[in-house]
Amino acid sequence: MEYNFREIEKKWQKRWVEEKTYQVTEDDSKQKFYVLNMFPYPSGAGLHVGHPLGYIASDIYARYKRLQGFNVLNPMGYDAYGLPAEQYAIQTGQHPAITTDANIKRYKEQLDNIGFSFDWNREIRTCDPEYYHWTQWAFQKMFNSYYCNDTQQARPIEELEKAFALYGNEGLNAACSEEIRLTADEWNAKNEKEKQEILMNYRIAYLGETMVNWCAELGTVLANDEVVDGVSERGGFPVVQKKMRQWCLRVSAYAQRLLDGLDTIDWTDSLKETQKNWIGRSEGAEVQFKVKDSDIEFTIFTTRADTMFGVTFMVLAPESELVAQLTTPEQKAEVNAYLDRTKKRTERERIADRSVTGVFSGSYAINPFTGEAVPVWISDYVLAGYGTGAIMAVPAHDSRDYAFAKHFGLEIRPLVEGCDVSEESFDAKEGIVCNSPRPDATPYCDLSLNGLTIKEAIETTKKYVKEHNLGRVKVNYRLRDAIFSRQRYWGEPFPVYYKDGMPYMIDEASLPLELPEVAKFLPTETGEPPLGHATRWAWDTANKCVVENEKIDNATIFPLELNTMPGFAGSSAYYLRYMDPRNHQALVGPKTDQYWKNVDLYVGGTEHATGHLIYSRFWNKFLHDLGVSTVEEPFQKLVNQGMIQGRSNFVYRIKDTNTFVSLNLKDQYDVTPLHVDVNIVSNDILDLEAFKAWRPEYATAEFILEDGKYICGWAVEKMSKSMFNVVNPDMIVEKYGADTLRMYEMFLGPVEQSKPWDTNGIDGVHRFLKKFWSLFYSRTDEYLVKEEPATKDELKSLHKLIKKVTGDIEQFSYNTSVSAFMICVNELSTLKCNKKEVLEQFIIILTPFAPHICEELWHTLGHDTSVCDAVWPAYNEEYLKEDTVNYTISFNGKARFNMEFAADESSEAIQAAVLADERSQKWIEGKTPKKIIVVPKKIVNVVV
Repeated sequence: MEYNFREIEKKWQKRWVEEKTYQVTEDDSKQKFYVLNMFPYPSGAGLHVGHPLGYIASDIYARYKRLQGFNVLNPMGYDAYGLPAEQYAIQTGQHPAITTDANIKRYKEQLDNIGFSFDWNREIRTCDPEYYHWTQWAFQKMFNSYYCNDTQQARPIEELEKAFALYGNEGLNAACSEEIRLTADEWNAKNEKEKQEILMNYRIAYLGETMVNWCAELGTVLANDEVVDGVSERGGFPVVQKKMRQWCLRVSAYAQRLLDGLDTIDWTDSLKETQKNWIGRSEGAEVQFKVKDSDIEFTIFTTRADTMFGVTFMVLAPESELVAQLTTPEQKAEVNAYLDRTKKRTERERIADRSVTGVFSGSYAINPFTGEAVPVWISDYVLAGYGTGAIMAVPAHDSRDYAFAKHFGLEIRPLVEGCDVSEESFDAKEGIVCNSPRPDATPYCDLSLNGLTIKEAIETTKKYVKEHNLGRVKVNYRLRDAIFSRQRYWGEPFPVYYKDGMPYMIDEASLPLELPEVAKFLPTETGEPPLGHATRWAWDTANKCVVENEKIDNATIFPLELNTMPGFAGSSAYYLRYMDPRNHQALVGPKTDQYWKNVDLYVGGTEHATGHLIYSRFWNKFLHDLGVSTVEEPFQKLVNQGMIQGRSNFVYRIKDTNTFVSLNLKDQYDVTPLHVDVNIVSNDILDLEAFKAWRPEYATAEFILEDGKYICGWAVEKMSKSMFNVVNPDMIVEKYGADTLRMYEMFLGPVEQSKPWDTNGIDGVHRFLKKFWSLFYSRTDEYLVKEEPATKDELKSLHKLIKKVTGDIEQFSYNTSVSAFMICVNELSTLKCNKKEVLEQFIIILTPFAPHICEELWHTLGHDTSVCDAVWPAYNEEYLKEDTVNYTISFNGKARFNMEFAADESSEAIQAAVLADERSQKWIEGKTPKKIIVVPKKIVNVVV
């Protein structure tokens, strides 16, 4: 009976749906295991062969854990909001919901063809009001919460209102946008709007003035990771820095908890390091500087207050409010020109770029330690969001300050004895302090650090700053609050209306607030976001419903928010919703959350290290504070899959002709290499007729062949449509089957490494599956399986495989598992093994990799339940013990022949047997061996 993979795969995909094989419910009798893939965005292009890599890896692990007896949750859904569908809507007028729905249908069809064990009963879509109800709900909870630094958790905002009424904000230690002083009398005297403005300073979800990446052509704010080289990743449109009033989430309040949590999870060291650097914790001091000939003072943050004697200039971030205050009339034109240039660069680009640019403000600041007036410059290497947006520059001991000082001819004053700063800055982490103050300077303050070690100087300075009220000791973080507004249509609406210019939440019972219909998907003529086109977008507070805009009276009917939420909103808590997707009363029920707790295995790309993985950890910690999420960290173990790169093919056209020359003959002609569709190339041999039919201009193509074939060139490049190297998994499934695709993607190399797609090797995997099938059926359709006891060699081969694959799956070394399967099938074929007790267990361990063929063969063995519910076999060490060992026999270190010995043979017996063997006489040549070295179970070396 032939291995008919098409028939088998369709049969079992249909049966799994009918029998609800992959549906899962909470089961207290079983230990849970939650496997999750990072939320996919359903693009119009569908899947290429690179996309399923992570899904296959996680599916293998999910099936393996189920076979081990775990209750496995393996859900799938769609991160359905996004710019691509909206851009398509702008171009064509087609509603993004229609585009998204069609994309999802195509995506799901492709996923189903590959045979994943997803519980589709739990499917969620971020654009479904039933789903974004809970995104809006979480936002409202954040709006109605503040972060208490003392208890290190989110608390109800009502607590602040009560405290302000009794004590003002004296003794309050809460995360806030700016430090303010407030007495109870001042609070009680304020009107409602003024009180709301003060509370906005503390809310976890708040409206704030912030620098954003503004893309005029897309009409929206973009996240840093959506901007590349000053243009939008989507469309390549110019992006500038602009200050706007935006919704923000106070992610920075959770910075220390985000750091601490990294010690409790099983992520790679490199990914943890990336997050640590992004959070950027530093301990230092905030110090006040006065501006010369002015009443203005400003604060700088420094981790090294001990270096203040070496400050020779100050630098402001271009976005700092101090720029306008400190720029003198003489410098105004030069400063404005510089600010215009820096608007085009994102913070990420500014951090990465080491080139030196800047402009003098015209003002000077007084160094509180030396009394010197130092120039205040403006440069884009200082960021507004870190510290205070102003720095003191110590060029002798900071590389960027040093480069700036060298470029603009500013003083470089060393502070460590014997250090050489003639060519580069000196890393002042150890040594003896000098020039603090300089010997020739009149002391301005009663602090001297000269003669102290660096460590002593740091502590002495911190103490001095605190005691003399020059500033305060502080822990600072690089982590910024997340901008949470987008000026686009296709996103979650904010459940917010505006009264007297201040935001208020619609009633929780009225959620979800659904996205309205609009006539156009572009911003309005007056520059409002696309929701400005909605004619029915006002909130009736009396009747608690959406009404027509014309009814707005600002008494009981108010305008609704026109911005929508960003892309990461819907993906920040989706793992919780999968646990309880049809619960209409809560994001997740307490009992359900208590059972599933968090994700045990999360699989996705490293590109999300500083976006999604920060935001979702923050979101989960907030929900943990509310008592909604049982476990503080959402993703216990994280595996980053690599990319599958494209393997492009090339044809070589002779210039000024329509003649194409084969690879190994091209050097004889003047040729132009051209990308060719890899789907009409097999093993680098071009299908000539398919090439002619591919594009009209090639219909009359002629060829210069080698050995009757056209050989294409090749190169490893990014998989993209423009390079014609996109391989559609549907074509692979149609030609070879889903089980072949699954195994081949794993066979390409370690899961976490990037590797090129190369269809040339796929035949070998397909032949393996056919060979496996032939252990059950002969070419004449005879059923070969017998109920006979397995031989010792058969059991040894099987248990060697069980041990290998079990260990490999735990380490995600799937590529070596595939090799082990091939070796074992070859061994069993050689042994002519058709014993049920061997083949039955082989099926079980192959099931995670090739579920369709295994399900079919499992049932041919007489089982009437799914192989998914079998029991993963344990290997038996007894079967792995070797009876005999093959020794290499060497003479004076050179291998000459091999001999078999019993595994427990003594060294003396081995030596005697070697010397007695007639082959040894040739190499001993009648001499007496000086010594014989026996390396157990490996080698015997006779020294003559």
